[in-house]
Amino acid sequence: MKRYIPVILLALLSVLLPNVLANPVVYKAQGENKKNKSLVFLASDHEYRSEETLPALARIMAKHHGFDCTVLFGLDPETGTIVAGQSNIPGMEALEKADGLVIFARFLAPADEQMKYLDAYLNRGGPVVALRTSTHGFKYPKDSTSPYRKYDFQYNGEEYLKGFGHQVQGQTWVGHYGKNHQQSTRITMVPENKSHPILTGIESIWVQAGGYNAEPADDWNILTMAQPLMSMAVDGEPDATKPPMAGEWTRTYQGQDGKTGRSFTSLYGASEDLLNDGYRRMLVNAIYWSLEMEDQIEAASVIDFVGPYKPNTFSGKGQALGIKPSAYEGFESPIPAHNNTASIEPKKKK
Repeated sequence: MKRYIPVILLALLSVLLPNVLANPVVYKAQGENKKNKSLVFLASDHEYRSEETLPALARIMAKHHGFDCTVLFGLDPETGTIVAGQSNIPGMEALEKADGLVIFARFLAPADEQMKYLDAYLNRGGPVVALRTSTHGFKYPKDSTSPYRKYDFQYNGEEYLKGFGHQVQGQTWVGHYGKNHQQSTRITMVPENKSHPILTGIESIWVQAGGYNAEPADDWNILTMAQPLMSMAVDGEPDATKPPMAGEWTRTYQGQDGKTGRSFTSLYGASEDLLNDGYRRMLVNAIYWSLEMEDQIEAASVIDFVGPYKPNTFSGKGQALGIKPSAYEGFESPIPAHNNTASIEPKKKK
């Protein structure tokens, strides 16, 4: 019997370990006004600290707005720790029953077994709120045989030209507009769209992420214009060489068999952008709108952070290290779980 024990243990680990490493963070709807709707937040980018932005936003939606929220991170497959930009995103089966998706991704190539759930969600026309780098959210090796290579932001096949960004958001990666990390951005409402539900209760927006180029298509409903500033200060002077470009827009995308879904895109969303009340309210409103619940948007709805939120400044080497999803369970744990220089990945010498 003893010789079979290691075999039995190995079999048990093979079943249990993936579930342990998946460990999605679930925030159950709070308060009396529960919506009976579930949201999935997919966070994995290399620079803008989506692993901080999205759990903070999910807590707001669960605690103050009554949504059940599941947050998925890119995880190291061996340790189960959050790794910025990691393509291993266990727990994506949560999309099977999701009513809405908030995605903040960059250059991902998840395994087919994970990606199939996102593919099915989009084929049924599930609502999408997409932030910043999601325009180039997926990047597969050129020799990849995955059926989901079509999601690559450079995909040139007729079936799904330019991938997820172009097909769902209406734009793939175009480029920076000004100097990121040196120029912040002032966002203003398009006058004829001031009454749009997503802009309800918003007076001004300033974000620290630098400008992105936008190439509007005929099917965009442009809500805001983004003006690069000459500094990282909220009262910075506009960059006279960079006239405003589209910053946020809505459109309808098409899934399988003619099914359609609402899509909202923001070219911003870095961890510190969420500190701005106007920007944070816009994302909350956008989630309601994506779910066709715009009649429930309130100008003075609660958008306060839930638990401590002291985000790290976004940078390519600015991730807080050694954090597992379990560190964000509940509503009172700090985001990020560690917020000191000892936990930040050191910059490599050039």
